[in-house]
Amino acid sequence: MQVLNEKSAGAIIFRKKDSEIYYLLLHAKYKTDYWEFPKGLIEKNEDLESTVRREIFEECGLKDIKFINGFKESINYFYRRGDKLIMKEVIYFLVESLENNVRISPEHVGYEWVKYEEAIPRLKENLRKVLTKAKDFLVKQRSLIGN
Repeated sequence: MQVLNEKSAGAIIFRKKDSEIYYLLLHAKYKTDYWEFPKGLIEKNEDLESTVRREIFEECGLKDIKFINGFKESINYFYRRGDKLIMKEVIYFLVESLENNVRISPEHVGYEWVKYEEAIPRLKENLRKVLTKAKDFLVKQRSLIGN
């Protein structure tokens, strides 16, 4: 069986409201109860940040975003596409949304801004780990900057 490699980039998107942090989850169209973060294949001549910006705009309609320096996590998994086995790597960044007007793409059937505790049970294990690292990173950053 042929194994192909794929590389994507995406983001854990959050926003602050009343000193609480809410994370953006997208409800995938192709699976009944699958929630995820925006991500997509890195196109030719595109760097990681450009891919993330493009995917966030395509999948969420968000433009007013801010990358949080120092956070970059990757996950790896296999999936099948026809008779091929795909080894997928997704690199996630942490991004703050400075706007709230989400417009989802046809790839998704819904979205929600949720607190960490609400997000965790909706996510698969590999995405739970990334979200937990993102939350811990934000908590540490807040303590460093006194926010």
